Amino acid sequence: MIMIKALRSKFGIAARRVAVRTQVAWYWRWLVIIMMITMVMALAWWMYDSGRKFAGFDSGQAEREMARQAELNARLQAENSLLRHEFAASERQLQIERSTYGDLAKQVKDLSDENTSLKEDLAFFQSLLSAGSKEAVSIYRFNVEPDALPGEYRYRLLLLQMGPRQKEFQGKLQFVIDVLQNGQKSLITIPGENGPDLQAYNVNFKYYQRVEGSFRVEPGAVAKSVQVRVFENGASEAKLTQTVNLS
Repeated sequence: MIMIKALRSKFGIAARRVAVRTQVAWYWRWLVIIMMITMVMALAWWMYDSGRKFAGFDSGQAEREMARQAELNARLQAENSLLRHEFAASERQLQIERSTYGDLAKQVKDLSDENTSLKEDLAFFQSLLSAGSKEAVSIYRFNVEPDALPGEYRYRLLLLQMGPRQKEFQGKLQFVIDVLQNGQKSLITIPGENGPDLQAYNVNFKYYQRVEGSFRVEPGAVAKSVQVRVFENGASEAKLTQTVNLS
């Protein structure tokens, strides 16, 4: 009985279960593990790339878009540089045209003023010839007006010599200016007795001479009237005088 029980305990239903396993080499195990890791990584990369494409973050498309934007930026910069160059050239051309137009306008005005002056001179000469004036020297069209700068005045006059006298008239001009400043009146004589510009006021003509110039008074002063005096060389008294009231 004891033998039978021992056999039953080893080979019967109550006996312990025995598992039969196949022996696999270690390198085959590592190969399988590496293949599984590779498959997992490939699957993960595929899922990552699919997610980027689905979300609109395709790397290839982004690189193409960046290249397109860089090309567009370079083209816009080139066009901008060209436009700036053309704008600068147009601005310079406009400045030249404006300057030319200003010069032409000034020349036209000067020619118009000169034409008007010549017409007035011609009319005056014709009136003198028709009247048969016998006066030796006379002053015609003495005019004084404020200039562009404060306190500066410009004058102009025409000296004539008519009649039988044929030799040249030689003399000088003198201006006496009645000035009002701070309620006080004073007289200014131009040129002064020992001024450095005495030669500028000499006159020398046979028939006529046009005289133009300017003078300046002190800041805050106002010229009320200007008298021009014509002296013949060697004479201490003025041969002619004429006064213009400014205000």
